Amino acid sequence: MKMSPTNVENRIEALDITRGFALLGIFIANMLLFHTPYLHVDPYSWFTSGDAATFKWIDVFVQGSFYPIFALLFGYGINMQYEKSIQRNTPFVPVMARRLGILLGIGLLHGLFIWSGDVLFPYAVMGFLLLIFVRIPAKWLALFAGALYMIPAAFMYFVAKLLMKANSNLLMSDYADLDLIERSIEVFGSGSFGDIFTLRFFEWLVIGLGGTFMGFFIVLPIIMFGAALSKWKVIERAKEFKIRLAILALLSLAAGIWIKLLPHLKKPALDLIQIQDTIGNIILAAGYVSLLLLFCTFPLFRDVFRPIGKAGRMSLTTYITQSIVATLIFYSYGFGLYGRVDLAAGTWIAVGLFVVQVIFAELWLSKFRMGPLEWLWRKGTYGRSLMKKEE
Repeated sequence: MKMSPTNVENRIEALDITRGFALLGIFIANMLLFHTPYLHVDPYSWFTSGDAATFKWIDVFVQGSFYPIFALLFGYGINMQYEKSIQRNTPFVPVMARRLGILLGIGLLHGLFIWSGDVLFPYAVMGFLLLIFVRIPAKWLALFAGALYMIPAAFMYFVAKLLMKANSNLLMSDYADLDLIERSIEVFGSGSFGDIFTLRFFEWLVIGLGGTFMGFFIVLPIIMFGAALSKWKVIERAKEFKIRLAILALLSLAAGIWIKLLPHLKKPALDLIQIQDTIGNIILAAGYVSLLLLFCTFPLFRDVFRPIGKAGRMSLTTYITQSIVATLIFYSYGFGLYGRVDLAAGTWIAVGLFVVQVIFAELWLSKFRMGPLEWLWRKGTYGRSLMKKEE
């Protein structure tokens, strides 16, 4: 008996809506990298005037707090596939390995030829590792994930504290690279496709491969925790957990926002930025997930935001097309607006393009069961053709 993809009727709407909101947050955060040399600047001093206020808003409420949601749901989905394979007595590892292998290839192509900030490659690598741990009971999987995340996070925080102790005036501005800032503006704004590929390849080596290594201590634990939540059926049983979700949302949102504000309330020192990135981001993400799951228990909320769920259903197509359109807008082989757009305009461009993606998803899924890239992914995994929706 062959393992088959999830039917439309069997999808969990709250999962798709949450993933859709995560894609919006990711796009807003990624806009910082699409149109500015964000990787190489000290954002706390680089952005001035109106841009400084916009950056503060993005840094506190968006930056780094939506990728964890995406990773959490990635692990949630893998465990759902694992449990379905057990119920149907079908092979899991060969099929999922093929699925992850295709995602790895898509991520590699995305990172090398479209945008260096790809997350699909490291997610696929961490997905392969999850295949080892997915059989562990939920309790132990969650505990192991927590330890795997917190121990390196604590180590990095103490390293940052030691660096600050050695030089109390050490700030993010000390790590800004003026040469790479100028080169990024020149190459992405007016360089040839070959120049852009060369710089993008260099950035991918740092972000893609470097991010994959760091993913063992950041992404993998979140994916594992998502798998544990899937074993507990947290999303499916959200109505049972309304009070707990409300309390968790309130506490996590308050704590997460306060921690993420620290570099803005004081000097943007390394230790404060470290705790913002490793602790504040994940706590705020927990608050967002809790709030969305709580809201999704109300039919009116699901009805209003169902279109965003459609974009979440087409997450691979949505994510890749965000990079394609954004690079066409800002890179020299498109409109060449790199370095010429302020943060507020970039944010509204992201929101506007996401609205277009939501409309496209609504129209596409009225005719087909899945997005175009999802079809390619399914075709490679299961060898089946895309079918139109039944009348």
